[in-house]
Amino acid sequence: MPSDEPSGAPGPPAPGPDAGLLSPVRAGTAAEAATGDAAWLQALLDAESALARAQARLGTVPSGAAEAITLAARAERVDLAGLARRARGAGNPVLPLVADLKALAGPAGDHVHQGATSQDIMDTAAMLVAARARGLILADLDRALAALAALAERHRDTPMAGRTLGRQALPTTFGLKAAGWLTVVLEARERLAAVPLPVQLGGAAGTLSAFGDRALDLLRLYAGETGLAEPVLPWHTLRTPVAELGAALALTAGALGKIATDVVLLAQSEIDEVAEPAGPGRGGSSAMPHKRNPALAALVRSAALRVPAHAQVLLAASAAPLERPAGEWHAEWEPLRDCLRLTGGAAATTAELLDGIEVRAGRMRANLDDLLAVLAEHGGEPGTGAAAGLVDRALDHYRRSPR
Repeated sequence: MPSDEPSGAPGPPAPGPDAGLLSPVRAGTAAEAATGDAAWLQALLDAESALARAQARLGTVPSGAAEAITLAARAERVDLAGLARRARGAGNPVLPLVADLKALAGPAGDHVHQGATSQDIMDTAAMLVAARARGLILADLDRALAALAALAERHRDTPMAGRTLGRQALPTTFGLKAAGWLTVVLEARERLAAVPLPVQLGGAAGTLSAFGDRALDLLRLYAGETGLAEPVLPWHTLRTPVAELGAALALTAGALGKIATDVVLLAQSEIDEVAEPAGPGRGGSSAMPHKRNPALAALVRSAALRVPAHAQVLLAASAAPLERPAGEWHAEWEPLRDCLRLTGGAAATTAELLDGIEVRAGRMRANLDDLLAVLAEHGGEPGTGAAAGLVDRALDHYRRSPR
C-alpha cells in the first residue's frame, strides 16, 4: 500500500530530553534542572544511600557497605534512558535501579534496599526533589517580594485609575496595587515554605516489619540522613504531603499569575501605564516589528493557568486505596514535577519582570484625569482614600514576616 508520507520525508525523531520547547516559562531555569530526569534519578539514588547510612548507624548494615553504596550512588553511572524503558516492567523505576546500584556497589550490593519497598524510595525521592526545587522557588519569590516592596514604597502616592470589570472606577495608587501584589505573593510564599516534606519508610505494607524492633529508630535516622521531616506514620496511602504541596504550588502560581495578568492589561496600548523591561529579542513580533509585547507576563500566565490543573490530579490521587495504590501513586509523578518546575519558572520570570518593570506615572496621571473629569460631571471628585495607609500596612507586614 502506498504511504501517505511524501517521498523522502523524515521519520519521527529519536526520543530525547524534554528541553521545554513547548514550555518556555521553565526552559533553562534552575527549577527545571532541579526537577529533570537526572535530578530525579539522583534523588532516587540519594534515598537508597541514605537508607543504607541510617541502617549502618543502627548496626544492621556494615558501615563500610553504607560508604560503598553512597560512593556508587551517582546518577552519571546509570543509563537513564535504559532505566526509563526498563521501568515499564515493574511499573516504576526503583526495581531496575536497585539492580543497577547493587552491581555498582560490588560486594556491598547485598545491603542495597534492605527491607524497603519501591514506594519508600520513590516517595522519599519525590520529597527530596521537592525540597531542592522549593528552595530555588523561595529564593526567586524573595527576589520578587523585594522588588514589590520597593515598588510599593516608591509609588506609595502615585495616583492612577482603579478599574472594576475592565472599566475605570475610582482613583487608587500604583503603590497600593504593588502592595496587593506583595501581600498575595508573601502569603503564598509562607504557605509553600510551611508545607512539611517527610521521608517515607513503611516497608512492604506500611508496618516496618522488615526492620525489626528498632524500626522506629530507623525512621528517625532515615529522616535525619535525608534532611526531610520525620512523619508520624508511613504515608504510602496517606497522600497529604503530596496533595498539600500541590495546593501550595497552585496558590503560588496563582499569586504570580495575578501580577502577570495586571501587567498584561496595564501594558495595553490604550492604557500604557506599565511596560516590561526591554531586552534584545524580548517582546518582539515576527509580523509586527513595531510591537513590544508583554512576553514575560504571558509566560507567567501560562504557568498560572496550568499548575492548578496538575494540582487537581494530586488532590484526586489522595483517595488512595488500601496499602498500595494501583495507579493513583503513579499518576502523581509527572503532575508533581510539572507543578514544581512551572511554579519555579513562573517565580524566576516574575522576579525578572519586576526587577526592570517600567512604571509610567505620567500616563497614569493622564488616564486618571480623564476619569476625574467624568466623576466631576456626576458631582464627585473622590481622592484615593486610605491607600497610603494601606501601603504602609502591607510594607510593615512584609518587613515583620519571617523569611
